[in-house]
Amino acid sequence: MDAIRQRIATRALVPGDRLPSIRQFARTLQASPSTVVQAYDRLAAEGVISPRQGSGFYVTGRALPPLSLADTTTPAARAVDPFWVSRQSLDSDPTVLKPGCGWLPTEWMPHEALRKALRAVARRDDTILSEYGGTRGALRLRRLLTAQFATEGLDISPDQVLLTGSGTQAVDLICRLLVRRGDTVLVDDPCYFNFQALLRAHEIRIVGVPYTTTGPDTEAFERIVLKEKPRLYITNSVLHNPTGATLSPQTAFRLLSIVATSGMQVVEDDIFTDFETVPSARLAVMDGLEHVIRVGSFSKTLSASVRCGYIAAPKELIDGLIDLQVATSFGGPGPITTEVIADVLEGGSYRKHMHEIMRRLEKSRKTVAHKLKTLEIVPWIVPKGGFYLWCRLPDGQDSTKIALSSLTDKIIHAPGNAFSVSQSASSFMRFNVTQCENEKIFHSLEQILAGRPQTNSL
Repeated sequence: MDAIRQRIATRALVPGDRLPSIRQFARTLQASPSTVVQAYDRLAAEGVISPRQGSGFYVTGRALPPLSLADTTTPAARAVDPFWVSRQSLDSDPTVLKPGCGWLPTEWMPHEALRKALRAVARRDDTILSEYGGTRGALRLRRLLTAQFATEGLDISPDQVLLTGSGTQAVDLICRLLVRRGDTVLVDDPCYFNFQALLRAHEIRIVGVPYTTTGPDTEAFERIVLKEKPRLYITNSVLHNPTGATLSPQTAFRLLSIVATSGMQVVEDDIFTDFETVPSARLAVMDGLEHVIRVGSFSKTLSASVRCGYIAAPKELIDGLIDLQVATSFGGPGPITTEVIADVLEGGSYRKHMHEIMRRLEKSRKTVAHKLKTLEIVPWIVPKGGFYLWCRLPDGQDSTKIALSSLTDKIIHAPGNAFSVSQSASSFMRFNVTQCENEKIFHSLEQILAGRPQTNSL
């Protein structure tokens, strides 16, 4: 009962949502089905949920508690929660191994270029060191971005770009502007887990679209759009997180055709663009920002400490987003941040840095894929770039149980259902190949797959 209440409080379940089946929830909590039956019956008696003949139990919304994003005391209840991997990865001590995290190792980042830029910025005008950023963000960096967009075929003015505090804040501002509580938003299934976390914080109804090796399943996408009338669709089209797949031109064209007749907007997160070896289809480029909003950031390629995101959109949307950013952050990212990023991007070191990163990534992907194969853990696809491998586990293995058991070895994994709206990815796990250099990771997996007893503490 506590686990269900917690999911309602965090908006993992919202009014109208169907609860997990009795068997499915019994497996998740490692409880007997009869225990779950009793819990559901008691919650129904309280009016928290209600049964529907032949369909299951649904959240009623009666006495909906205030939104709570706090931790729960039930480890299994949070095991596949979209917040789980982030909490574990961000709060762990340096001795913990993190093959489930979403960033490059410290030693892979361009520290010397950042130090050089910081020294240069420190010698500039005092206003850079002490004043707020403008409402749109630094013109210099916006011009650099539009020049990059132009090489991809997206010709826009700097006035159509808004700098934000991060890529996450970019998506947050868009949701604040375009979506209201109870509206429906589409995401891929599987998708980046923080998309789900953010949408839950906004109390938005989330619907998943099955994802294929070439992008979303367009037939399913069209059916869902007609039925659900969503306001937004949020996706990665380049080196999709978590699968590593890349959108095909055919899928992109069909997707945009459906979107054009629906009145919805697409948010295209291009955070992995610079990791791509060969340019692929871009929704924003094909659409010309008519129905697509492009967002991105520099945290994966430059620094998660010097954070800055961006939004590229029609001018009329940018105006509304500026007002929201002023209301929530009092302006764009600080001048120190934008000047440092602009210095690094303009310098010749950035191109060399990314060339070296992609060389190392190719080697790491092959090495890690080979080691996982010896454990019968197989990539769903072979990505064309990036640092994720979305892998299928051996038959009968559950990634949530493996992730919980691995905590004993001070290893943090990313279980498949953390990415899945439908909770249908229990046999998958996402691996960050750059964080898999320690052999302890593979030894731990081998032991767990061989049947080592599960424990739930770090």
